[in-house]
Amino acid sequence: MKPQVSIIMATYNRAHFIAETLAAIRNQTFTNWECIIVDDGGTDTTSEVIAPILEQDSRFQYHIRPNQYLKGLPGCRNYGLDLAKGEYIIFFDDDDIAHPQNLELCVLELNDPNIFFCRYIREVFVNDFHYNFDYSKVYSSFYIDKKELLQMLNHSLQFNSCAVMWRAVCFEKNRFVATLLFAEEWELYSRIVSCGFSGISINKTLFYGRKHPESNTGEYDRKNPIRRASYADAIELVAKNLKEKQLLTYALKRYLIAFSIDFEEYNLFERILNTLDLPTFEKIKWQLFYAVLPLRLIIHRKKKALIKSLAH
Repeated sequence: MKPQVSIIMATYNRAHFIAETLAAIRNQTFTNWECIIVDDGGTDTTSEVIAPILEQDSRFQYHIRPNQYLKGLPGCRNYGLDLAKGEYIIFFDDDDIAHPQNLELCVLELNDPNIFFCRYIREVFVNDFHYNFDYSKVYSSFYIDKKELLQMLNHSLQFNSCAVMWRAVCFEKNRFVATLLFAEEWELYSRIVSCGFSGISINKTLFYGRKHPESNTGEYDRKNPIRRASYADAIELVAKNLKEKQLLTYALKRYLIAFSIDFEEYNLFERILNTLDLPTFEKIKWQLFYAVLPLRLIIHRKKKALIKSLAH
């Protein structure tokens, strides 16, 4: 039987976590799925750890990333997309825990032909996971389309890589940029929504991300230059995409330009200005905005600290 859902999981040296992650997938209340595990060339015992699981459950597949796909998470996921047979696509990491109703509730929402993706809440945990799930099927929801691009990009409406199920059609012309080693899903997901695909967000936690220092986010938080350079590249790509689709509002320009101040070592502000190709007067206006922004940020922080001290 053709699987309705394709779960794509890139893995790299996660032998100590992956069995628990795969057990959570086997415990899904929705059963018509395939799980495509793509090993990025790890050197630990992952293949030995998952061998009994592969033998017991044919819904799991294990592949080594071929050399024609670039090393890294985006390359592994793109390979998984090329292998996927499901009507729906979801990406799981190799060290996290999915709620048992994850697939069931997302598929239920995607039964509406006007819905192309289902976003849900993702929580984080440290150390051991406590299996105390809420099985309620009562939750609030709201719709998402191009109007929410600013909230997607500034993370007030977070689109975590493992917190969305997509229709496979969303990836027919959209793939991960294989050279990005951070913020690759942020760039891709905003690009998909900018293409006109609309979806729904449900207010229920369906995924639990394991927080540990070996993760890509942990490396970024420690100022890893490879992750930071990738984020800067992703921001430039987002600006280029929005420019091409004529979706650049004043608010989006302001956000991207203000955000670039944190990436001065990568000359990101000038790169964004070149990408936007603005009229001379507007370009000068944004150059002035950028020049005074550090002072405005200092004043804002001091004002915030003063208000906080007066409140106490």
